[in-house]
Amino acid sequence: MTVGESLGSFAGIQRVADNSPGVQTIALRTDTITTKPGLWFVPHRLTSASALWDRVPPALAARTFDRVTDLATFTLAIVGAGPRGAGVLERLSANAPELLTGRRRLVVHLIDPFPPGAGRVWRYEQSPLLRMNSMPEDVTVFTDESVLIEGPVVPGPSLIEWVRQVREGRIGWDVPDGLREELDSLAATDFPTRQLQSLYLTWFYRKVVAELPPGIEVVEHRATAVHVEDGAPQRVWLAGVEEPVFADAVVFTVGHLDARPDPAERVLQDFAERHELAYYPAGYTADVDYSAVPPGEPVLVRGFGLAFVDLMLLLTEGRGGRFEELPGGGLRYHPSGAEPVLHVGSRRGVPYHAKTGYRLRGKPLQLPRFFDSYAIGKLCERPGPIDFRADVWPLIAKELAWAYYTELFTGHPDRVRMDFAVFADAFADTGWGTSEMDELVLAAVPGAEDRLDLEKLDRPLAGQHFDSAEEFGKVVREYVEADLARRADVRHSADLGAFMALLSVVGQLPALLYTGRLSATSQVSEMDGWFHGFFSYYASGPPPRRLEELLALADAGLISFLGAETLVTADEEAGVFTASGASFPETVTARTLIEARLPEPSIRRAADELLRQMHAEGIMAEETVPDPSGDHLPSGRIATRIGDSRLLDAAGSAHPYRFAMGPHTSIRSAAAFTRPRTNAISFRQNDALAREILKLVSVRDGSNRHEHPRAGCH
Repeated sequence: MTVGESLGSFAGIQRVADNSPGVQTIALRTDTITTKPGLWFVPHRLTSASALWDRVPPALAARTFDRVTDLATFTLAIVGAGPRGAGVLERLSANAPELLTGRRRLVVHLIDPFPPGAGRVWRYEQSPLLRMNSMPEDVTVFTDESVLIEGPVVPGPSLIEWVRQVREGRIGWDVPDGLREELDSLAATDFPTRQLQSLYLTWFYRKVVAELPPGIEVVEHRATAVHVEDGAPQRVWLAGVEEPVFADAVVFTVGHLDARPDPAERVLQDFAERHELAYYPAGYTADVDYSAVPPGEPVLVRGFGLAFVDLMLLLTEGRGGRFEELPGGGLRYHPSGAEPVLHVGSRRGVPYHAKTGYRLRGKPLQLPRFFDSYAIGKLCERPGPIDFRADVWPLIAKELAWAYYTELFTGHPDRVRMDFAVFADAFADTGWGTSEMDELVLAAVPGAEDRLDLEKLDRPLAGQHFDSAEEFGKVVREYVEADLARRADVRHSADLGAFMALLSVVGQLPALLYTGRLSATSQVSEMDGWFHGFFSYYASGPPPRRLEELLALADAGLISFLGAETLVTADEEAGVFTASGASFPETVTARTLIEARLPEPSIRRAADELLRQMHAEGIMAEETVPDPSGDHLPSGRIATRIGDSRLLDAAGSAHPYRFAMGPHTSIRSAAAFTRPRTNAISFRQNDALAREILKLVSVRDGSNRHEHPRAGCH
């Protein structure tokens, strides 16, 4: 008899449906426990674990929970059950047949108040207006033949392949009525809703749980971790629960860290309170309540990236307006009357580039080419610290140009006047940024629109000044229209070549970090700051439809542009916020100011109670970036040991049984899901961490259960 069958015969149990193949779900009518083979769910409406165990039949407890309390059992708490946490669980499952041997068992406690698999950011319960900025053919949570890992590759469907299999009935899954039309019509080059991605991530998690190998069990805790105590085992305390989760090891799979307002934001917040204004500090747009933003009034918005795009939709179409497709192309917006008037600005003064709508046409790109492990090694042979802008950026720029011109020459040979082999040899021998490189490109590429100008890409409005907001608005419209046309025209597929090179560069940067040779200022200000912003601006922009909507809203008088180098001040005398830019001389005042961006990483100001408490106690340190000159700059990130993701304390010591992964840790993890067949670094990180944990399990037996092995230097 299975665990589920035993529970099913217990008074107070009713069977509920589950769409995962081969998985049976049983639930107590009292809503205290849900279980599958290998899975226990504790919703924590009970105040103690003992109250839960008291409800389990003795015969079932004897057969099942002896596995949890066996001396050869290792318990792991994963705090954060979103895509990253689920990815680590998948790698634990994949590597277990090799590394989890004998009578040893692993019990994984997944701790997250949001649904496992999707987590907070990708939860289903969010506005259906919000979409991904990736095509479904470019999204996967599965390893493939390109991923270089020690563990086994376990392939699976990309998002579009999953959609097709659900559509054809090969994967059984209950699709909500509101998503059925999208699922039935989605194409590989569309941009799906975040709700659809939520279903994919949830399915992935359930598939992982359904296929857990013998020796691994999962316990879900729909609760928030609020405190961690050291010991053997450690104790993880959950909000509203009297007894802790006992764990031999703890993994923090944190996403972007929410943060309390920084000093500059606090000044604006205090100003707003004194003058009865509204100020919204940086935050994740889908989690902020903007219902109090008044209709018809001007609102200042700082930030022109993806957070702004979400805000724009929520405050317009989300308030009852609608977009109409025009016969000749473009959109017209019909307002509901509930919209505010958004005045948006940023450092660049223009929105992120739209995503491309085409594929490469030329020869396959050979990446990495000029920014690889060899190039990084040569950098490290030089004496002294490495400067990102002076030493690293020329290699990155050459890599982008190599991919760009490879696609231009091989995909569009009619627009060049030099044989590609000749150009490639000369390009390889010529330094980036030199007059020789400029002369080579000028001789080979006659059209100015076909030459890659990275400085102009980075600051398209630099040095330009206009007489009025109206004149500047026309310039922004022309810029956006040109961007939309270029990103839709396959004749400019060289732009996609540069995009692919940027992805390759991001995959190589961790190797540079691991050397410890970057100067502190370079790492914190230039790599984490400027370069990350450039990457997002060029490669992580919105779907083209969003920029069409931006233009329609501008035509409707609901959006205006503040210009480059936007500056917002608090006018004490007038009691309002004032905004101006470097592009034209006018100013705008408003009673509402919104920061349309994610907070900068800051473990000191973390909104999460657990992380803030751990930092205050010195058991979770803020990363300080050293350089050979002896400088140390705080980065705001969680300090982890680069080689194995172990958590560092305030003294710099690595905890042998605590780990952290995520974009705001020292390893600066990439996205939890990624493009297929790109040897994604996130999959490599997940695999390395899972194997590290399973090796801890393998050295644990009844005689040394509570003895921590010494953590070596990696």
